[in-house]
Amino acid sequence: MIKVREINKSFSNKDILNNISFDVSNGDSVAIIGQSGTGKSVLLKHLNGLLRPDSGNVSVDSVLINNISYNELQNIRKKMAMVFQFGALFDSMNIEDNITLAIKSLTNLSDKNIQNRIDKSLDLVELNNVKHLMPSEISGGMKKRVGIARAIAINPEYILYDEPTTGLDPITTDKINQLIKKVSEKKKVTSIVVTHDMKTLKYVSNKVIMLHEGNLIFNDETEELFKSNDKFIQYFVKGETE
Repeated sequence: MIKVREINKSFSNKDILNNISFDVSNGDSVAIIGQSGTGKSVLLKHLNGLLRPDSGNVSVDSVLINNISYNELQNIRKKMAMVFQFGALFDSMNIEDNITLAIKSLTNLSDKNIQNRIDKSLDLVELNNVKHLMPSEISGGMKKRVGIARAIAINPEYILYDEPTTGLDPITTDKINQLIKKVSEKKKVTSIVVTHDMKTLKYVSNKVIMLHEGNLIFNDETEELFKSNDKFIQYFVKGETE
């Protein structure tokens, strides 16, 4: 379980997150939504220690991660994987080496087991024929799928997705949404997805956290979001002002 308690974060004297608290239970698929610039990705990066709050606490499986050492944080990160917005693949490495690097940094697997893990991960995202290609040789949608393969290759308990469908056409977006749900169900991982795409939210999440100007304005089950009478929430999810 991830617990966030009263965290605050600012950059250059601008408040980004204001007194944010919520829980993510094991097995949940949580969508974090809100307007651009409202702190969604900043919040996500607090969950794996890429950012640390100015005040408040974040705990993962009862371990406070705010002020732990790098080695202790790496032990937490062995449970967590992150899928970045644009794949974040190293252009100088082929697909196999990109995934290998992640596995070696977070596990102690033998070379033989690493190869087996890579093959299984790429097979799950239906890209078992791209191992020796360079990132420049595959499409944007394929890069996203490789990013997901790299994430699941460490066998995480949690996967954090930062805008996984940004810049994709509707058909590819559907494929990524289906893949996120497939990974969540087949690998039994807890998923946290930053998105502004309502189709993604409806398909992959069972709970929603909504931010507005750095404040948490909704924290409940997905179906309750669409029943809300809040005018801003209605406008955001349905495009309705009345």
